[in-house]
Amino acid sequence: MTASRIRVIDLETAGNGPYDVCEIGWQDVMLADDGVWSLADERGALFVNPGRPISPETMAIHHIIDEYVADAPLWKLIALEVLQPQGGVAALAAHRAAFEQRYCTPRLSGGAPWICTWKCALRLWPHLQSFSNQMLRYQRMPVGMVHEVGLPAHRAFPDAYVTAHHLRDMLNQAAIDQLLEWSSQPGLLPRVPAGSERGKGWQDISDQALEHYSKDRDVDVRFTAETELRRRGGVPSEEPMSPVQGRLL
Repeated sequence: MTASRIRVIDLETAGNGPYDVCEIGWQDVMLADDGVWSLADERGALFVNPGRPISPETMAIHHIIDEYVADAPLWKLIALEVLQPQGGVAALAAHRAAFEQRYCTPRLSGGAPWICTWKCALRLWPHLQSFSNQMLRYQRMPVGMVHEVGLPAHRAFPDAYVTAHHLRDMLNQAAIDQLLEWSSQPGLLPRVPAGSERGKGWQDISDQALEHYSKDRDVDVRFTAETELRRRGGVPSEEPMSPVQGRLL
């Protein structure tokens, strides 16, 4: 395995079933000899046959129609080729990686660790207004991004290309081990996302409000409230946290 390559993955799907992938896109990010991370030449996209018709609701998001994927290979026949490239990877990455991980199981990915660029953006750029892939794109305007290559949005390669620019800048700001650690935890939200305290920084709300949010059903809200309670020297609740990612910001 090489420690110098991370493969950014983006999937488009026909539904929520375990094999419902209809397109996969990827863009590699490489570490150069001078210690700087940059986008590599290895990139691409492949259609995947989801084994069932794509619903009109889903077509309206990514505009992939049944005739595009009719002759494409099934997910289980193509996943290994992309997720386990020759030479290996230090990690796989995606924006809100929990979605991709539903389909890119450890058996298909070879057990590679994952970097979630959404979770890392929350840590590195908490001052930003929003943390969706496209909002990060236009708030940050990453250097070197070719605007047209990142279009259309909601297609596998353009979205992977955009995410790779975020990842490149993250890796040049923080160590890969740090990104992996943040990615293994729930999201640390910079502001309260809902309720009477919506929009406030966690440091600006009362202990009582924090205790309330520490029991929220959203794992990211709970984790963030508990983190702030610990910072204040409090003791958060001991209720187990769900692994599901929370709200979009």
